Amino acid sequence: MPAYDVMPDIELFQPVSVEDAAELAGRLGEKGWLLAGGQDTFGWLKDRAKSPEAMIDLKGIDALKGIRETADGIEIGAFTTITEIAENPIIKTRFNLLASAAAHVASPQIRNMGTLGGNLCQDTRCWYYRRGLSCYRAGGNTCYASGPESMNREHAVFGASRCVAVSPSDTAPALVALEATMIATSANGSREIRAEDFFVGPAVDIVNMTTLQADEILVSVRIPNTWANAEFYFEKVADRNVWDFALVSIATAMKIEGGVIRDARILCGGVECVPRRLTAVENRVVGRPKNDATGDAVAALATVGAEPLHQNQFKIPLMENLVRRALRA
Repeated sequence: MPAYDVMPDIELFQPVSVEDAAELAGRLGEKGWLLAGGQDTFGWLKDRAKSPEAMIDLKGIDALKGIRETADGIEIGAFTTITEIAENPIIKTRFNLLASAAAHVASPQIRNMGTLGGNLCQDTRCWYYRRGLSCYRAGGNTCYASGPESMNREHAVFGASRCVAVSPSDTAPALVALEATMIATSANGSREIRAEDFFVGPAVDIVNMTTLQADEILVSVRIPNTWANAEFYFEKVADRNVWDFALVSIATAMKIEGGVIRDARILCGGVECVPRRLTAVENRVVGRPKNDATGDAVAALATVGAEPLHQNQFKIPLMENLVRRALRA
């Protein structure tokens, strides 16, 4: 029997530069584990569901921290804490959608430790997967959450392809709405990834939830001024006000002139493996006033194509009602 009361041997690296961290990530590959705030990491290690041979602690890299103004927006280091993002005056003034989403992450204690990069890159919370069962995402040949007797209240109603898990990130829908760009670095250089392309579903990659490769590190997130000072709305519905992950959330950014919606980005979290963009709703609201009538007219478009599981049919009316609330005058 394995000795579960004994910490497994894990080699620890503590680089002080992005270049050193990237070299380590490239050399270790799948054997290495990038450690940010550790809120998700320690759960995996405690449950023995993941067994990395080495840990790359990013805590000592100052270049990964902080919020900086740029010529066309802001740049947020991936190691910036969720609390810093929620309380930063620039973000609260110009990009309050992200500040509001950050303020809804877990609990104050976790926000103080957790980082933006960790929140974006954390793995799904499906308990079948987290228990170490050999499901599709873990390399097996079944999905334990999709059956009629399964516990799938929190799972996907869109985009299922073998796996029905959802993205747990609260900040992800907000960043997609703001048309953010992720900056990933490896020993071979850096690349920019649109937030909308950063997250991937099981039809694309059944094992990973982002496009990051094993040798890449998410170093920062850039938000352009495209949606600065727009009208924002964020709401998260969860079983409890603290700690719990979203059953369904909504993040919207709208440009309104003369009471009429001229442009909109509307996304839901908790309903798919990626933040789900409601493009049909976006297209229909443009040119309409922001009021209850518009919300009633477009709400049903949010759930076209949904395929609820045995225990999560409630997500359908919940999504529609969140769209209505976001469009209230």
